[in-house]
Amino acid sequence: MLGLGDKPAAPAATGLIKDGTEATFMADVIDASREVPVIVDFWATWCGPCKTLGPALEAAVTAAKGKVRMVKIDVDQNQAIAAQMRIQSIPTVYAFFQGQPVDGFQGALPPSEVKKFVDKLASMAGDGGLADALAAAEEMLEQGALADAMETFAAILGEEPENAAAYAGIARAHLAAGNLDQAEAFLSAAPAALAKAKEVEAAKAQLELAKQAANAGPEADLRAAVEADPNNHQARFDLAVALNAAGKVEEAVDELLELFRRDREWNDGAARAQLFTIFDALKPQDPIVLKGRRRLSSMIFA
Repeated sequence: MLGLGDKPAAPAATGLIKDGTEATFMADVIDASREVPVIVDFWATWCGPCKTLGPALEAAVTAAKGKVRMVKIDVDQNQAIAAQMRIQSIPTVYAFFQGQPVDGFQGALPPSEVKKFVDKLASMAGDGGLADALAAAEEMLEQGALADAMETFAAILGEEPENAAAYAGIARAHLAAGNLDQAEAFLSAAPAALAKAKEVEAAKAQLELAKQAANAGPEADLRAAVEADPNNHQARFDLAVALNAAGKVEEAVDELLELFRRDREWNDGAARAQLFTIFDALKPQDPIVLKGRRRLSSMIFA
């Protein structure tokens, strides 16, 4: 089991593309197609069009990230299976799913058409159960089973390395365990393809709020300071931080909106920036976000 202090291992070689033979055809194509669609490329070393179609197929299959596999059959080396499949000319491509041929074509196609062919097949397999795995990991995280959630998120990344929700999930598991430094290091190391994803941005916002919470002042003292002097903007801002740290998110938003109403330019617009940090950390359709954004917009455009 992956510990909370560990990073997930790099994804292992997936074996999405392989050379097939008559002996392995059942396992590599028919049996494997019960999990995901399998493309069979019938080719030969002397075939000119095969030299352009093969790489285009391989590129499209690789881009599908596990939703489609590919088996290459050299017809000269595997004449029996070529005869059984009634291959008359090459290149010939067949696609199998659930043990049955579902699509195919003969001759070379331009890369754009190859991509459409592969994407169509990929859609047949759905997401390979990743959505269910993500939901399960989120439930584990919510219930406090942090190590199990971490392990599940890491397994999803192993299947789909650019799954932003899984990457952010690992960071949030670190946050839930109080490992702020590890969460920050993990988020800082996010690959370029994930760094700007909304899930990763949300985890970064949650990290920022968690760091603030570690230094939050006593709520009662700050509330008293604001009541004594409603124009004490720093005390009101610090009160909002303390409220959010205590899980009183809506109250924190209320205080920041009041601060923005009183002085929107205070401390280089700190109230507005903090509101956006809170909004980013929550789900986009959270009622607190929807209500808070409406109120902020009404103030900005009033």
